[in-house]
Amino acid sequence: MNDVDVAVIGAGQAGLSAGYFLRRAGLSAVLLDHADGPGGAWRHRWPTLTLGKAHHVHDLPGMPLGEPDAARPASEVVAEYFGRYERTFGLDVRRPVDVSSVSAEDDDPHGRLLLATSGGTYRARGVINATGTWERPFWPYYPGRETFPGRQLHTADYRGPDAFAGRRVVVVGGGASAVQALLEIADVAASTVWVTRRPPLWNDVPFDEDWGRAVVARVADRVRRGLPPESVVGATGLALTPEVRDGITRGVLARRPIFERVTPTGVAWADGTTADADVILWATGFRAALDHLAPLRLRGPGGGVPLDGALTTRVAADHRVHLLGYGPSASTIGANRAGRAAVRELARTLAEALARVSARAPAPGATIVTGV
Repeated sequence: MNDVDVAVIGAGQAGLSAGYFLRRAGLSAVLLDHADGPGGAWRHRWPTLTLGKAHHVHDLPGMPLGEPDAARPASEVVAEYFGRYERTFGLDVRRPVDVSSVSAEDDDPHGRLLLATSGGTYRARGVINATGTWERPFWPYYPGRETFPGRQLHTADYRGPDAFAGRRVVVVGGGASAVQALLEIADVAASTVWVTRRPPLWNDVPFDEDWGRAVVARVADRVRRGLPPESVVGATGLALTPEVRDGITRGVLARRPIFERVTPTGVAWADGTTADADVILWATGFRAALDHLAPLRLRGPGGGVPLDGALTTRVAADHRVHLLGYGPSASTIGANRAGRAAVRELARTLAEALARVSARAPAPGATIVTGV
């Protein structure tokens, strides 16, 4: 049994931020990471996604990223940065460790939580869950999908455009990953077709602090009400970068509505039009990886996990648990602010729990009478 004040599940941006603030708060902590090396979800990004093309990587607290070569793969740069961060601040990261379940040790709402893992059982007074979404790619079902003999893959498996050379490609999804992949694939593919459920929302306003606060407030309102968080693109829109503008001009980013069914030769719409395809790339996003928290019964009737607290990370049903990278903290800059707030609130919760235990304990030298 490994006893700690706080167990952090996940060692990506949010998990490392939480680990940093836990050390500053004087709480013992262990970070349990599923991967076999540092970098979080960034380590899985495709090699052709360079740092210059990727979304901004926000500095972790206490140590800036610096100015690495923008032409290097983002996966390499961020993995090196995160690894250096772990070593600099002496964070106790244990990997690869899979957390299969988190449960309450007893019926005491202020008691310990038990984490069953591939590396043994951990007992913690609090849990910060920072597992993100990478482990749960979402594959929507459309009729006939099983009849398509060509290749189908999710963006979680995308490794660059070379595998699509000379192929007819259908890209499904309206997020940033779909746009980034399309711009790469179009240069080598025989043809590309882009389909989305809703028309893309192009955003050419500056992503400044006021805009960021408005987005966070919108997403926070949903999770407070126990609704599943909306997608990042649903809250922010797609950035109109110079590369994106060029893609629109060239017709690469000419969106078509979602098809009705998949056929043995491609996809078909309700009006009878079709598109032939050799490959279907499902850029359909991810879902929060929270299955290991199921024994705590944290979900509300709305299907999501209701959260409260200063930055909406604290689980309303159990204040011993905080979710980072879920809802309003699902961004690199949001993860840092949320990490600080989560640790502050969790430290207060744990202090109050200790005070209750002390109040119930008999004073030194007191006589305990039983059987009355």
